[in-house]
Amino acid sequence: MQTPQTTSGTFARMSCFWLLTIACFTTPLPAQTPAVQPPPTVVFMTDFGIVDDSVALCKGVMYGITPNLRIVDLTHQVNAFSIRDGARFLFGTTPYFPSGTVFVVVVDPTVGSTRKAVVVKSKRGQFFVLPDNGLMTMVEQRDGIEAIREITNPDWMVGAKISSTFHGRDIFSPVGAHIARGDDWTQVGPSLKELVRLDLKSATVDEKGLTGEVIALDGPFGNLVTNISAEDFLKLGYERGDKVKVTIAGHEVEMPFVRTFSDVPLKHPLLYIDSRGRASFALNQASFAAAYNIDPPQPIFIPRKSH
Repeated sequence: MQTPQTTSGTFARMSCFWLLTIACFTTPLPAQTPAVQPPPTVVFMTDFGIVDDSVALCKGVMYGITPNLRIVDLTHQVNAFSIRDGARFLFGTTPYFPSGTVFVVVVDPTVGSTRKAVVVKSKRGQFFVLPDNGLMTMVEQRDGIEAIREITNPDWMVGAKISSTFHGRDIFSPVGAHIARGDDWTQVGPSLKELVRLDLKSATVDEKGLTGEVIALDGPFGNLVTNISAEDFLKLGYERGDKVKVTIAGHEVEMPFVRTFSDVPLKHPLLYIDSRGRASFALNQASFAAAYNIDPPQPIFIPRKSH
């Protein structure tokens, strides 16, 4: 039998329970913390090198316009004046950056001439601020172009008198920073219909074999970068482990088709599919280019596999 005191205690506990329950349902939930927005990003590439202040001056201009900017250095060691290398590096890099990224590229052997300075928006939603000299060729072929504008608006440039030799500082850097900041990019200047394109050769496959080209070297390692896609190479019938006789710049070299460098002894040649999906040639821990005196561009011929 419950006493008045136990009944009173039970009632008090139940009252507390209901009050807490009501409080839980009536107290508003804390506001959701908005996701942290990443800083605006410019990917910066030049052939300036790093022995002087050119790169720092361009970055200073960009930070002056957009202080919270994040600048990613793609490279500043593009072979001097090599538009083809610049186009190749852009092609390899852009898939790894999101829509809205701004690429500022200064490989500009004809700076100060009649060549145009442009902003290009790709169909992937990325922006490219660069000279109209063929740098966009490979990206355009793969991603497509949504719009092109010529840079003519002086309000988007810096300097009372624009230098005829340093458009990287005076034109491309400030325009890139304005776009990254979110300014209306269509204000840079008038619309254009098309871009200058490089005349890039494609590899060809016929009944005899594959004809391609060494288009570059893989940095300091001396591996050969080619225009031969893995798909085209595999049409020849080779499988990993097969020996392949390849003629490169007049040198006939027999080597195995393998997965990676360590699949052959030190300083031995190999044919492999590189990280960008192209057939490539190397020596394990040595320079193929130095060993065979290869200076791109050079022709390549690979015969079909004999059965």
